Amino acid sequence: MIKICFVCHGNICRSTMAESVMTYLVKRVHQEKNIVIASAGTSNEECGSPVHHGTREELKKRHIPCVEHRARQLTESDYGEYDYLICMDKQNIRNVHRIVGEDVCKKVHLLLSFAGRENIEVNDPWYTGDFEEAFEDIWEGCTGLLTEILH
Repeated sequence: MIKICFVCHGNICRSTMAESVMTYLVKRVHQEKNIVIASAGTSNEECGSPVHHGTREELKKRHIPCVEHRARQLTESDYGEYDYLICMDKQNIRNVHRIVGEDVCKKVHLLLSFAGRENIEVNDPWYTGDFEEAFEDIWEGCTGLLTEILH
């Protein structure tokens, strides 16, 4: 079984969008028994908050179900729990290392590296307001990640 945790700052916009997109993609290829998907934030600011309304609206527009979710903060034990910790930006990666320590098993990655876009970040729609751009990047990254996992 492969376990993936998507990570952003607050766990209400990008990482929950990625969790929803990947859940949708995994179900489309009938791999939901083989791939477990979750999300977390590096900050505790939004812990307990629901998915951001902009994320919900963008997913609804794309006919992709939004996961039922309350924001949570990444923990040190998540490093042992998941095979992949997929971050949206470089600051997320720095904060993941602060929380879990050194990435000795090479589990921490930028999402868009799976789309052949090394060192490119998914912009945070909390600040930009552009949930459509975030969705496009997340879709591309999740599609690439799933392709890598299945091959």
